Amino acid sequence: MKEIKEIAEAYLRHQAAGKMTALATVVYLEGSSYRRPGARMLVSEDGELTGAISGGCLEGDALRKARLAMAQGVPALVKYDTMDDDDSHLGVGLGCNGIIYILIEPLTPGTNDQAVLLLQQALQQRKPAVVVTLFSLQDRKGQQFGTCFLAQEAGTQATPALPKALLPQVEADARHALRSGCSLHTSYAFQGKAYTAFVEVLEPAPALVICGTGNDVMPLVNLAHLLGWPTTVVDGRANYATRARFPNAQRVLISKPEGVLPQMEVDARTVFLLLTHNYHYDLAMLRQLLPLQVPYVGVLGPKKKMERMLAELATQEASFFDPEALKKVYGPVGLDVGAETPEEIALSILSEIKAVLSQRPGGFLREKKAPIHAAGQTSPLAETPL
Repeated sequence: MKEIKEIAEAYLRHQAAGKMTALATVVYLEGSSYRRPGARMLVSEDGELTGAISGGCLEGDALRKARLAMAQGVPALVKYDTMDDDDSHLGVGLGCNGIIYILIEPLTPGTNDQAVLLLQQALQQRKPAVVVTLFSLQDRKGQQFGTCFLAQEAGTQATPALPKALLPQVEADARHALRSGCSLHTSYAFQGKAYTAFVEVLEPAPALVICGTGNDVMPLVNLAHLLGWPTTVVDGRANYATRARFPNAQRVLISKPEGVLPQMEVDARTVFLLLTHNYHYDLAMLRQLLPLQVPYVGVLGPKKKMERMLAELATQEASFFDPEALKKVYGPVGLDVGAETPEEIALSILSEIKAVLSQRPGGFLREKKAPIHAAGQTSPLAETPL
């Protein structure tokens, strides 16, 4: 969501300056590419780029195409075939070997462009959202409806661009994606033409709660900030838990263990790190966290410390040894990458969190037998005649 947030902020800045912009979105892919469907880039009329749709191979040509779309005032679907001799030079820098479709939607200054409005609304709350982008692979020079539908837990919203006849099926597919948590492609027939929908699930960024304010926490906060993960730092020591020490933290709290959770809004994307170097503080926090439905709890220290904590909790309440509850506890914390310095340890910890939330093993990519990015749960593109 960091990329979308940066695009929304840049859009407002360009709007205030009266500049025309265009939103470029990777909507469909055959084969391999540096970025997957859902990658976005905002282009201003003077050539400023926010976000990315590739590793740098496509941006220059996409800028020219975006300026043309701005001049014409209509969305355009651009195809890059890095398997074709004429286009292959575009992906040669990364060894890309795929067909990439990018939808470019011009955005007019002084208007409330619906495409960006839907993305802005998806950012308003820490809950999953689904954005639907509708385009025609069959007729790339024909009408492209673009980013046209948003589904959230609280309700749905369609832009005027979405044909009313397609609304029921689009809403049904968006609701299905919201329930399953999986993005998909599907297709519809409308007025004798086939249209493809990219039904994209947008998850909120992980929220990181770090109990501890030692020097080893500083690079963790800074790296999480770079990733766009909102971070809360908490400790019982007022002289350590200060804004001056952690300027990149979203919140800095002074609290005893029993006062931490009442000050939190914990959701399915909130993760905890117990790094206080205080056994009793970490133990008290772990006692509160085990019964909660959080996906990850990382505990600093050797394996013997972790075993001692669990043994002590077991003497107090046997339910703490629920196998499912213990699966979310990672102690010692971090991936085994040979980390030594605080910065390296921070990298190890955040990499483990990312792997857990993505349900990946965190191994070497060269040893993967399947593609790096799974094909995902894509519908069979069954047409809905209307």
